[in-house]
Amino acid sequence: MTHVIRPADVDAADLEAKPLAPPSAEPLSGEIIVRGKVEFANDERTIISGIWESDPGTSRWEFLTRGEIVHILQGRMTVQRDGEDAVELTAGSAAYFPLGWTGVWTVVEPVRKLYVVYK
Repeated sequence: MTHVIRPADVDAADLEAKPLAPPSAEPLSGEIIVRGKVEFANDERTIISGIWESDPGTSRWEFLTRGEIVHILQGRMTVQRDGEDAVELTAGSAAYFPLGWTGVWTVVEPVRKLYVVYK
């Protein structure tokens, strides 16, 4: 079966809202509300994909047990791997966070992304 979604068209009311918290990430700028919905997961849950939104804020991310690929659908954020310069992601940008990536994400404008997490 082919699973097809139009992530930009998913209504925000269909996403589950919660505060960003470990083990996903550690908020650095106070409470950050994120919203998400898993659209696909294989039986072993080694591949998970979905839609994720975040309100503005700064958080620390450590990809120690999983990696992630993202495609930004709307908004603006910067990502800064430890020891490297910050990179800006905007609508249309894609980024790859391999196992071992650690650093800081700063959401400047509310972000919506399509993500694929893999183990």
